[in-house]
Amino acid sequence: MKKAMLIVGCLLAECLLAGISVAGEKDLASELRALDREFFERSFNQCDGTYLADHVDPGLTFYHDQSGIQNLSQFRENTARFICNEHEAKPLRRLIPGSLETDPLYRDGQLYGAIQRGKHAFYLRDADQVETLTSTASFTHTWLKQEEGWKLAHVLSYAHHSPGPRDSRLLEVMTKAGVPALAFARIEAGKVRESRVLGTLDGSTPAPPDTLFKVASLTKPIITMTVLKLVHAGRLSLDEPIAQYWIDPDIRHDDRVRALTARHVLMHRTGFPNWRWMSGNGELAFAFTPGEGHAYSGEGYEYLRRSLEAKFGVSVEALAEQMVFTPAGMRDTHFYWDEGVALERYARHYRADGTEYELEPHREANAAANMITTIDDYARFLTFVLNQQHLMPTLFNAMTTREQTLGSNHYFGLGWEIFDAFSTGEPALLHSGRDPGVNTLAVLFPESSKAYVVFMNADNAMPVLEELLPGLYLGRDLLARQ
Repeated sequence: MKKAMLIVGCLLAECLLAGISVAGEKDLASELRALDREFFERSFNQCDGTYLADHVDPGLTFYHDQSGIQNLSQFRENTARFICNEHEAKPLRRLIPGSLETDPLYRDGQLYGAIQRGKHAFYLRDADQVETLTSTASFTHTWLKQEEGWKLAHVLSYAHHSPGPRDSRLLEVMTKAGVPALAFARIEAGKVRESRVLGTLDGSTPAPPDTLFKVASLTKPIITMTVLKLVHAGRLSLDEPIAQYWIDPDIRHDDRVRALTARHVLMHRTGFPNWRWMSGNGELAFAFTPGEGHAYSGEGYEYLRRSLEAKFGVSVEALAEQMVFTPAGMRDTHFYWDEGVALERYARHYRADGTEYELEPHREANAAANMITTIDDYARFLTFVLNQQHLMPTLFNAMTTREQTLGSNHYFGLGWEIFDAFSTGEPALLHSGRDPGVNTLAVLFPESSKAYVVFMNADNAMPVLEELLPGLYLGRDLLARQ
């Protein structure tokens, strides 16, 4: 019994020490993160020579993948020559959010240093205060804990990458248009071939590869695919009346509610306005009998969400996770601001004049808008959509059928706009999204298994699209159609 108690006691002690160690490492990471921010702001961005001298070890060694090895004397000389000179263009350094990692160094149980790894971006700020990205790089720093504080002892700076001609031109157009961040992904042969994130989250913080964007109405294709997968699984019919599951109180006395189906919602033939607040009294009402007209409606998707949740007894988030997110490999997509939405990698929203919209985090799901995701996750989704040609061909054909004519060579199918008369003769499926400070676009070419998606965090998107689209598949044709 005593032996068992001793073992339990030892185990509890080990758990306690492990907890203390984890907590200590978190504190260390926070301390070194603050030190990284202060060190580069004062010594590099502000050129505070006294601060730099006080925070580097006399034995500093700097390893650079392009300019070789430098000791402290050479490092200080090069800093004065290239970073802190009298030129009008001032180099600036900014940490890429989410890239910093810290590991402690111990000697006989005593903390004596830390290794810090991360990625950063470098800019040139001209006399007009315009900043131009010059390169990105990875770094590894060794910090030594001394009596007077932390000192930088070793630096590895490597994997430098300067933007190519296309990225440089895009960044130039983005700056002029007032678009801080741009993300786009290109899919060919059913696989993601390119994924890029350019610019900044907020005008200064570099946008990381996993930048979170609000995508506005690009939420709707997610719901469309969730519904079609439920139909494919035999759990839902496109043509069953959804009034049997839920009826909005505003239209409970209107007999037309009995005719409403999921097909009407996906084709925007519900008769609802885009949003009820746009009507005179703020109440939901039919403008026409379901199926007898066409009017784009976010209310329709929200109506369908409530019906699905009532029918299946689970949230739309759970349904999307089961039917789309998990099979598509989407791990960083959120219906609302949950614990997975990190502010430090969220692209803020901007007006055409460069001023920032007030951030208003939403806390509940909306089937028509407000989804938050990354460019990589949405590219996975488009790949998943293209794959449905083989996994559920009948429903995919229904999705791409020209059900409603909107104009010349312009139609609406199940959840997507359809455009004809491209130079290759193939159709395109298109969906866009727009909210204050948000512009998004997704385009699929099912016959050639190609697609692309574009996110921006500002109102003035057209100049950037005019620069970007000609380099994407049939992008010139698309611009001409728009």
